[in-house]
Amino acid sequence: MKAIVYHEYGSPDVLELQEINTPVVKDDEVLVRVRASSANPADWHFMRGMPYVMRPQSGLRKPKNSLLGHDIAGQVEAVGKDVTGFRPGDEVFATVGAGGFAEYTSVSEGFLVLKPANLTFEQAAAVPLAALTALQGLRDAGQIQPEQKVLIIGASGGVGTFAVQIAKSFGADVTGVCSTRNVEMVRSLGADRVIDYTQEDFTQSGQKYDLIFQLAGTTSPSDCRRALTSKGTLVLSSGDSDGRWIGPVDRLIKAVVLSPFVSQKLGSFLAKPNKDDLQFLKELIEAGKLTPVIDRTYSLSEVAEAMRYLEEGHARGKVVITV
Repeated sequence: MKAIVYHEYGSPDVLELQEINTPVVKDDEVLVRVRASSANPADWHFMRGMPYVMRPQSGLRKPKNSLLGHDIAGQVEAVGKDVTGFRPGDEVFATVGAGGFAEYTSVSEGFLVLKPANLTFEQAAAVPLAALTALQGLRDAGQIQPEQKVLIIGASGGVGTFAVQIAKSFGADVTGVCSTRNVEMVRSLGADRVIDYTQEDFTQSGQKYDLIFQLAGTTSPSDCRRALTSKGTLVLSSGDSDGRWIGPVDRLIKAVVLSPFVSQKLGSFLAKPNKDDLQFLKELIEAGKLTPVIDRTYSLSEVAEAMRYLEEGHARGKVVITV
């Protein structure tokens, strides 16, 4: 089968389209013929091996895993002998540890969900990791409640476009932060208000929010606090940083250190693959409450170009790979 592989850290030039062995499924696994995948910031962080703090996990001098791609949508090709929930031909989607940028991948049955009936493979591939991050950040880390005022920083990105819609589905009053060119797009997703960060600083406006979800930008936790209510919550998932050693982790550490000394709750989280949550997202999608936003689509042979575009940090919604 064809797959994107890399054997050293570096720019997208390290990515190669090669012929490798098709995975052999274990008893509890499903072999999926991948029809589409999507690129996530996690992919280019693994590709570059940066920030360096991640290398004990990913490999000190070279990657431990030569495959990339966390999201898949496709058709079941074969199942292990212990698999009972799927059969060949089923259309499925999932988030996987790696291997989405390939013609086939093996997935534990416990991570797979039937694809939403109203989405194409390309649309379904845009969902898993980004939408899980949005859901778990808002619901679990943020404890979102109906009628709360919620601010989403980075509302036009891969996670942000899902976060706006998911926050609205929970009955929140949503304000999105994005650049000028994305204001109307974020408003079309259901945001009650949109702040153009090139024209307005949300930390200086005087408006207070019950929950701030930071997905982009470089605003520090202490500055974000100025826009929180006295009992508000700041959830950090990512953000921009040029730091080679710890990247945006410095903001996450500052939030954790500061939190015990203030009345607000400040913290970070990492999204975890969860079949029940993916099923929940599927139901939101089929109910018409959640729609993937796709910026650009690339072929499997163009993954390097897709990663270059994603690294620029200006993608509107998701970047999808057709396989």
